Amino acid sequence: MTSPLVVLVGPPGSGKSTVGRVLAERLGVGFRDTDADIEQLAGKPIPEIFIDEGEPHFRELETAAVRTAAGTHGGVLALGGGAVMADATRELLHELPVVFLEVPLADAVKRVGLDAPRPLLAVNPRARWRELMEARRPLYLEVATAVVDTAGRTPEQVADAVLEALELKTPHD
Repeated sequence: MTSPLVVLVGPPGSGKSTVGRVLAERLGVGFRDTDADIEQLAGKPIPEIFIDEGEPHFRELETAAVRTAAGTHGGVLALGGGAVMADATRELLHELPVVFLEVPLADAVKRVGLDAPRPLLAVNPRARWRELMEARRPLYLEVATAVVDTAGRTPEQVADAVLEALELKTPHD
């Protein structure tokens, strides 16, 4: 069984995909995003899954995608913002090097925009983002091996902090 070198968790706009790609390049490994896996499997974008089948169905797909990726991907893995809500996912993550990318609301808004197609942020995005973080932050912290604050940092600087936090060496070191 192969397992990821790094698993990135955090809210929308924390930079999981962007930082994940930088990390994968630096480590000389592949990058995988479970949201992309879900869209490929379902044959449609995540907002459509929410609309057509509902959030519970999406969460089932998400849990299965995380289980598959965690057991088969040896590179950098980014999880969707709500993946930590599932008990099964949190149990699985306890065995893995997980980094919680913490981001202040203002930075998340700049990165994501408030009109992006994010189903859980569709109505009153700022208030909804705060509610999501209140519910999810303790779960991010529960699964995290390390926490990296992304405030005011470039993706490259965040990647450096992740490598340092997990004491990972790049092929160039």
